[in-house]
This record gives sequence, structure tokens and C-alpha cells, in this order.
Amino acid sequence: MDKNEERIARTEALFRAVNERIAEAAQRFDSDDAAFVCECSDEACTERVDASLVEYERARAHSTHFLIRPGHEDTRLERVVERRGNKFAIVEKFNKAIAGAVRRLNPRPKPA
Repeated sequence: MDKNEERIARTEALFRAVNERIAEAAQRFDSDDAAFVCECSDEACTERVDASLVEYERARAHSTHFLIRPGHEDTRLERVVERRGNKFAIVEKFNKAIAGAVRRLNPRPKPA
């Protein structure tokens, strides 16, 4: 894995970890929706993604999927697997090195 791939994987994993805390807080307060952090590869991105917890869980169902703002996808590394208009997109990492790294950095336990 080169330095750029490592940076991308770590950036997205960090954003995903932040979103896990946001989802936990929303659940604690019985909220159905939350403003999540865009999980794109741009470490300077500060945009928010409004999504329901159900929509967020669809992204979390796969360790290589990320919730991003539309237009933030990097087609060299990922493909859009779901798009909700201007609301959000879910992307899947297909770059082998990055996909492997984000699987290892996934904060959720692997299914049995």
C-alpha cells in the first residue's frame, strides 16, 4: 500500500469512527435521524450528511461501504452503490489495498 492509499484508508476510517459515535448518541436520544460526517477521502472535508439511522446502517452493513455527500466520490478508488438524490451516496471501495485496510480498521466486529 502506498502512502496516499494509506492516508485515504485512515481518513475514511476516522470519519467512520466519528459517525459510529454520532449514531450511538442518536440512538440514546431515541432519534431516527442524524447529521453524519461525510466519509469521503478528503481529510479537510467538513460537510455533513443527513441520513436516518436505517440509511446509515445500510452503509455500515459492509465494511468497504462509506456514506458521503454526492459528488465526493473518487471514481479511481470507489463506485457508487446507492444514491439518494442530493441527500447522500453510499460508495464501495474497490481499490484492493484501500478495501483491505478499511476492513481491518472497521470498528464493528466481524459477523460470526
